[in-house]
Amino acid sequence: MYSDIAANKRKTVIIIVFFFIFLSAIIFAFSRYFGGNNDIFYGGLIGSLVYVVFTYFAGEKMALSVNNAKQISKSDNPRLWRTVENLAIADGLPMPKVYIMNDPSPNAFATGRDPNHASVCVTSGLLDMMNDQELQGVLAHEISHVKNYDIRVSMVAFALTAIISLLADFILNITFFGGGDREENNQVFFFLGLIAAILAPIIATMIQLAISRQREYLADASGALITRYPDELASALEKIKASNRPAKVQNTATAHLFFVNPLKGHSITNLFSTHPPIDQRIARLRKMEDHA
Repeated sequence: MYSDIAANKRKTVIIIVFFFIFLSAIIFAFSRYFGGNNDIFYGGLIGSLVYVVFTYFAGEKMALSVNNAKQISKSDNPRLWRTVENLAIADGLPMPKVYIMNDPSPNAFATGRDPNHASVCVTSGLLDMMNDQELQGVLAHEISHVKNYDIRVSMVAFALTAIISLLADFILNITFFGGGDREENNQVFFFLGLIAAILAPIIATMIQLAISRQREYLADASGALITRYPDELASALEKIKASNRPAKVQNTATAHLFFVNPLKGHSITNLFSTHPPIDQRIARLRKMEDHA
């Protein structure tokens, strides 16, 4: 279990580093298209970092708001509140804010920028479907996202993906409608910029999804470590798979935050899914149970 956690952390660091390098390369090609203007290059990097910082501080409220999540107190739902509180204490974390979404689809997510500024949200469907042990398994998974700083990684990855997509759109617009220095010595950078504009959204999305997949495996392992019962989480995943209920409100911007993919048609292909296949997650958890 500890080796799985360490391996996933290493892979995620590599992906994030590649993400920043890829972003820098796009901005560099863009600046070279305009005659090697360093002001554009540095301005693009600074502007991107400013956007990432903004998302870092405002992303939690944005994610909760777009999903119509409502904050609760202990008296509103003692069962949910006590489960989150007990898991936070067991893992040595501050008590996160607790939210509920009025949605029949069984799901949950965690968001925030660090353990001191974190929120955990579950759907009404999850509360209705899960017994206490299964609910504990799901929430242990979400608490692990908080402990492992996955909530921070997810927001940064989302921000970087948005920036790369915006740059790609801008490059395509100036390519087809004019602009930039098209002297012969800049033609190479012009075509590099055009290629980057076409490939950028695809590569950026694949990187974001790869981060999400690795983080889900890590949270499964970490959650099982908290409760000492991987079978609880595996049972919850089996119930969710059998229910096959997509979220009532479809929101692609926050889909990668959820416990399982909340979008319709997510089983079409694993390549563009924000989550690893449920069967693979169950198999890993069952294997942990066998070796426990």
